[in-house]
Amino acid sequence: MRFIVLISFIMIGYSSNAQLSAVKGKSSYNYWINLPADSILNSNPPILIFLHGRSLSGTDLNKVKRYGVISEIEKGRQIPAIVIAPQVKSGNAWNPDKLLTLLQDIQSQYETDTNRVYVCGMSLGGYGTLHFIGKHPDKLTAGVALCGGGKSSDACNLSQVPLWIQHGTADKPVPVSESRNIVKAIKACDGGKNLIYKEIAGASHGAMEREFRKNDMYDWLFSKMKEVTVEEEETTESETIEIDSTK
Repeated sequence: MRFIVLISFIMIGYSSNAQLSAVKGKSSYNYWINLPADSILNSNPPILIFLHGRSLSGTDLNKVKRYGVISEIEKGRQIPAIVIAPQVKSGNAWNPDKLLTLLQDIQSQYETDTNRVYVCGMSLGGYGTLHFIGKHPDKLTAGVALCGGGKSSDACNLSQVPLWIQHGTADKPVPVSESRNIVKAIKACDGGKNLIYKEIAGASHGAMEREFRKNDMYDWLFSKMKEVTVEEEETTESETIEIDSTK
């Protein structure tokens, strides 16, 4: 009897824990999705999107587990969010419109906090992070871009969103000038009031992977929340009054 009771408790605990699943053929990108514990999933959780670098591109979804957020989850990190980790095919760049469609698909499946949508990426994923935010700043709350770069045409949109950009000075595949250039462009828009930029002296390209193993990045991202402006609140109120008047 004790053995049966013990098994029951184990199964109950397992069902309430995070669940990592592969999803294929249902979006422009195949992806991993990790659902948090039920207590979080049922309380409008945030969403965190992880964009990998070029070395993890392809059609083997297991490659996305090699480093980054999904690797950390498999090592036991508890992330209080729905985590999405898509895979881009070899030779392709991240497409911000396809990423938005994937995000909206997840938002349609689960009740989530649309004021807390985060994206992080490294290398190719760093570029993807900044282009995604630069194209759709109204859809994202904050982003972390490691050893990547960005388009100067996105800079003023990027300035609207809290960003943490980091690069090693000894990076050869993606020189630190790539981050310096986009940071300069962002600062030209608003002085960089929403920007944190760090250069790690002597750090190589691959050294940036260590940031996924630290708490700092996750703590910083999840501390950010979109603010509802007074204008938006007034619009919502007037719309409600108009709807009520037709009853």
